[in-house]
Amino acid sequence: MLTDLGRDPKARQVDDLVTILVAERATAAAKGTTKTGRKSSAQYSVSALAGKVRAGGPWANLANLSGSSDLDGQGATTRESALTTTLSARVTNVLPNGYLVVEGVKNVTVNSENQVVTVRGVVRPADLTPANTIRSERLAQLEVRINGKGVVGDAVRRPFFLYRLLLGLLPF
Repeated sequence: MLTDLGRDPKARQVDDLVTILVAERATAAAKGTTKTGRKSSAQYSVSALAGKVRAGGPWANLANLSGSSDLDGQGATTRESALTTTLSARVTNVLPNGYLVVEGVKNVTVNSENQVVTVRGVVRPADLTPANTIRSERLAQLEVRINGKGVVGDAVRRPFFLYRLLLGLLPF
């Protein structure tokens, strides 16, 4: 016990804990334009086999085919996300150079919405503060995952195939 008084409290071995201050922001934008055109035409004539055919008869336009197809589309998408949280992570491995592999999971449930935040990365022990904390931008190979379940997640999830098919076929 008394030998721990002089020991540096910074994490340095497997199962030590580190507090990660996550402050991540991501922005992405994409634009696209498509323009295509297609025109097709065919004209056939049939000579009368048994006498004259009236020009205004019901069969006059039977062999006169024409078609046209045009597509002119534009699209743009913009996505921005921000995450700010604090979580404790456990040292899962110590690399030969002394760097620490850390992993932390935080599970938050608010109003029937469940969010799981997972953070993984590699920490240089020199980057740890005396309070054993580190900012997320100081982690190498940072991996942040956010998975949510609940009413909001269900509302934005793509519906199953049959439902999407019916939405595409029905005019209302």
